[in-house]
Amino acid sequence: MGTTQLESVQEPKYWHLKTVLSEALDSEFAVGEILPNERDLAARFGVARATLRQALEQLELEGRLQRRRGVGTTVAPPRMGVSLGTGPHTWPGGPEDAWQPADCTAAVPPGAVADALETGRDEPVHIVRRSRVSQGRPVAAELLYVPQTSVPKLSGIDAPSGSARARAVLRELQRLELERQENAVELGSAGAGEAKELDRLPGAPVLVVTTRFVAGGRTAALSVATYRADTCRLTFGDSGGVEIHAGMQRQAS
Repeated sequence: MGTTQLESVQEPKYWHLKTVLSEALDSEFAVGEILPNERDLAARFGVARATLRQALEQLELEGRLQRRRGVGTTVAPPRMGVSLGTGPHTWPGGPEDAWQPADCTAAVPPGAVADALETGRDEPVHIVRRSRVSQGRPVAAELLYVPQTSVPKLSGIDAPSGSARARAVLRELQRLELERQENAVELGSAGAGEAKELDRLPGAPVLVVTTRFVAGGRTAALSVATYRADTCRLTFGDSGGVEIHAGMQRQAS
């Protein structure tokens, strides 16, 4: 594409530039490719560098670009699809599960979690910590709360702590007959701990997906998963299909 001069438009100039840049990303650049420097880009599109920076910041916020210290600005991989469809439900830790168990501890959960699990406010539960990575970058962190009554045969001798303990809890959950699962989604901001796990700054926008797993007429487990809002998109419906921007899909394939 040749040099593009921006015409007078009603919307802010940086916003129009963002659209032009997005089209260029689709047609000219592959995932992971480094963009030209700001001086060259500003000259190409006939804008001030301040306007260019605003457009680049917006594209980074939307997950189209990544700024890497010592490398530059690169084209980000496609957003990861998180299916919240109404298809077959499964327990965490199943064969198709992309989450990686990191740790498991026994502790008293937050009051709201205890109420959802219908356990006592002072009753410890198993807290499984898991992470999810896509294209080599962290995209989600999860806390899975499991009452001791849901995994009564869990052996502390076989898996005393750490990721082995986490896998043992997930394995025991598979023994239960899952009746249904219920999802709720809300927009939030990353706390200090979540930000560190997700490689973001505290306060960065996140999507919080809470999933209630029901077995035997009661809540057998509760998942609170925090997704980077700039790297994930939620999908709904029976198919749970992942919709990716056509240009990004073409470049990533």
